[in-house]
Parts: sequence; C-alpha cells; structure tokens
Amino acid sequence: MLLHFIWLIVGLVLILGGANALTDGASAIARRMGISDLVVGLTVVAFGTSAPELAISILAAISGSAPMAIGNVVGSNIFNILVIIGVTAMVRPMPIARSVMSLEIPMVILSSVILLMLGNSSIIDGTGINSVSRLSGLFLLILFMLFMRYTFASAKNPEVAAVSAGSEPAVTPMPVWRSIVYVILGLAALVWGGDRFVDGASGVAAMFGVSEAVIGLTIVAAGTSLPELATSVVAAVKGKPAMAIGNVIGSNIFNVLMVLGCAATITPLPFGTIGNLDLLTLMGASIAFWLFGWFFKTRTITRAEGALLTLGYISYIFALLAA
Repeated sequence: MLLHFIWLIVGLVLILGGANALTDGASAIARRMGISDLVVGLTVVAFGTSAPELAISILAAISGSAPMAIGNVVGSNIFNILVIIGVTAMVRPMPIARSVMSLEIPMVILSSVILLMLGNSSIIDGTGINSVSRLSGLFLLILFMLFMRYTFASAKNPEVAAVSAGSEPAVTPMPVWRSIVYVILGLAALVWGGDRFVDGASGVAAMFGVSEAVIGLTIVAAGTSLPELATSVVAAVKGKPAMAIGNVIGSNIFNVLMVLGCAATITPLPFGTIGNLDLLTLMGASIAFWLFGWFFKTRTITRAEGALLTLGYISYIFALLAA
C-alpha cells in the first residue's frame, strides 16, 4: 500500500516537471521554425503527452484487457475537455482562433461521434457485441493520417499565427540544443511519471475491488491525462493559450484515431461494460466545448464556463459510480 502512494507522489512530481520543460522547449522550437503554438500543441505536445495512453491501451489490448484499453481512451477524452479545459480556463480565460472553432473542434466532435457509433455497432451489424474491429481500427488510422496532413498544411494559417504571436513576449531565443534537450527530457519525465502514477493509482484501486472498466475510465484515464493537464495549465500561465487548446484538441483526436486505431488493429476490442453513459458524456462534453467558445461571440472559454465544465466532470464521476 505504501509503495503505491509513493509512486503516486513520484509520478506527479515528474509530470509537473516534465510539463514545464516540454512547454518551454516546444514553444522555443516553434518560434525558431516560424510554426504557431497551436500547431506545436496539436502535434509535438499532444503526441508526447498522449504517449501514456498509447502505451497503456496497446499493452491492455495485447493482454486481453479491452475494457481498460477503450476506457482509457474514452475516460481520457472526457477528462481532457471537462477537467483540463475547465481548470485551465479558470486559471486564465482561453481565447480561441476562429479557424479552430470552425475546423479543429468540430473534428473533436466528429471523433466522439465515431466512438458512439462504434460503441453501438451491434445495432448496425446485428452481432450483439459492441466492438472496435480490426477493419475499424485501420479506418481510424487512415483518418488520423488525413488529419495530420491537414494540420501540417494549415501550419502557415495567418490567423492562427497571429493568435499565437499576439501573446508572445519578446524574449531571448533559447539555444536549439537546449530546446531539444528540454523536449526530450520533458517527454521522458511525462511518460515515465504518468506510468508510475497509473501503477500506484491502479494498485490502490484494485485493492478496493473496483472493476477494470471503471479503473480505465477514472483512475487510469485521469492518470494518463495528467501530462495534458499539467502542460495546458503551464502553457496558459505562460500566456500560450493556443498551445493549451491545441494540446487538448490534438490529444483527443490522437487518442481516438491513433491510440484506439493501433490497439484495435492488433486485436478487436469489445466495449464490455463501457456504454452510452460514457460515450454520450464524451459527445456532450465535446459539443459544450464548441458552444462555450461561441457564447457572447468572444470565442473565449471564460472562468465561469471553465467552472461549469469541471462541475460536469464531477457529476459524471458520481453518475458512473452510482450506475
């Protein structure tokens, strides 16, 4: 029991330190390459902070723990929107570029729709089993490649660049070698710290007889999403809201299309006890993320809206535990 709590603390310290190093290194590289903070958040930062989800879901799929693999993705995406966007907005209101409202966030909604359809696939094929087949996994990977092509094609979007540059203070550029070291060490600390945290949290949860699906939706999902939370909050505090927004959007799309796609390609993934409560919560959270950005025509997630999102997650956890 004591060892589990030690891993929780060690993992959290590594995650916070890694998030700080990754944000500094990635934003420095972005400035030197003329790439917006949003694109860096959608790619380098999002992929790096989603590495725990990728590793855990693939290992869970290989070991035959499909509910944990799917629960990790669904739970992480719910956590990303309701908690990460919510908490980050409470720390500092988050302005969102018009192009992000029109293109990237709708892609997050689309990914949640795809998950909802896969979670009710038995209605379509009449098999009686809701699952992500190998063919569906390959389809998700193809969609992921198309999204990546779009992301890099939009790297020179003038509006996105303007939003990122608008809040960028004049600072002495970080040396290239140091930026690279920061990114590598930050990613390593995030991945290893997230893994230690999940090990500790899963050990504590298992001792109380919590089901595998619930562990995946809550403890594992929250643990693997801590890198995104730490990175987004640090980015917002440092005046980089575009990177924080891009981190969440990129992570959610990465989780569904890449993580679930890879895991399902290895072996078909039945949903098990993960049902419409979880999938509809994810869709509702995605739509709320989009709608809140349009409220009052300011394209900003305010502190009040952030508080509502966070309360939504607390309500979901109570509903999940009561089900």
